[in-house]
Amino acid sequence: MDLPIRTFRHQRIPAETEPLRQQVRAFLADALKDRPALRRADSWMGADPAFSRELGRRGWIGMALPKCYGGHEAGPWARYVVIEELLAAGAPVSAHWIADRQSGPLILRYGTEAQREAYLPGICRGELYFCIGMSEPNSGSDLASIRSRAVREGDGASAAWVLNGQKVWTTNAHYSQYMIALVRTGEKPADRHGGMSQFIVDLKAPGVTVRPITDLSGSQHFNEVYFDNVRLRDAALIGTEGEGWQQVTAELAFERSGPERFLSSIALLHTLIDAVGPKPDALQAREIGRLTARLVALRQMSLAVTAELAAGQNPAWAASCVKDLGAVFEQDLPEIAQAVLDQAPAVGGGSNHAQVLAALMQMAPSFSLRGGTREILRGIIARGLGLR
Repeated sequence: MDLPIRTFRHQRIPAETEPLRQQVRAFLADALKDRPALRRADSWMGADPAFSRELGRRGWIGMALPKCYGGHEAGPWARYVVIEELLAAGAPVSAHWIADRQSGPLILRYGTEAQREAYLPGICRGELYFCIGMSEPNSGSDLASIRSRAVREGDGASAAWVLNGQKVWTTNAHYSQYMIALVRTGEKPADRHGGMSQFIVDLKAPGVTVRPITDLSGSQHFNEVYFDNVRLRDAALIGTEGEGWQQVTAELAFERSGPERFLSSIALLHTLIDAVGPKPDALQAREIGRLTARLVALRQMSLAVTAELAAGQNPAWAASCVKDLGAVFEQDLPEIAQAVLDQAPAVGGGSNHAQVLAALMQMAPSFSLRGGTREILRGIIARGLGLR
């Protein structure tokens, strides 16, 4: 059997982005100088609306969006440099993160002109936050099995959709203004992927209930969201009715391929290196070297996917590889840290390394769930390799 050849083409970030990198690095050195290691470990799950607004003021949110909507048409490489520096420094980016990463590009690509004018400028200012309504109870990452449904009522100017159902594990819904929800609008066909559409849902609308979920560390990043006869204007439909699956797979390429898939736990690597010091033993040197090599490989894979996205392609297979291997790396990191350094994790005290280690040990189980479970991702990878 002849299988397709899949490659990640080597990419270099253009040299002309280097001045931007230095600008961002200098800003972060000042803005985060008093931010402790434990808070840096929260990074893309840590929300700070004031910090997001400052990034928006500097033009570092919605960078690749057109200038007419508040963006800077800066190109994907400039945006990558900014994101990489923010995550490497442990900056609190969660407030604007989803809107900048995927909701803005989705609205630009599939939205109407009225939707672009209504939402994109606020996203670029770091003031408008979105969450993503995909997972549901008893569905998880199997989006084809979702049951939330929107039914169209009326015609013409009075037309509306009535939405009922539930979403779960919805990151940041408790402080976002809007959700882009994937729901059923037609019967489920034989291929399972038809009959779905996406809507922009105002989370303050009557009938919407948001309930935070407290995780193992006591944090509240995820939420349950309930829809009880929520009325949506016809203009809330984004893209084409019935083509939600095609739209959401393009969106997931943004979600699964970025540097957050291997840099969200970078604070632990930093504290581990600091704790080991300049004279590691043979085991420490070997394992930190291996971690660094894996990090470099993941970065190069992420750059290759960024190049495909910049070319207008839909690299679902490649993005799934980045997400899967990135999750493995991030889940291995706390285990390796404990194997090479005799320093126990500590909650509520202890060294920087001990506190960050404790935080990452509690978060690590979720790394292979968020953004698509390992089983779903490996199914996508298998199909891309012609094995399914």
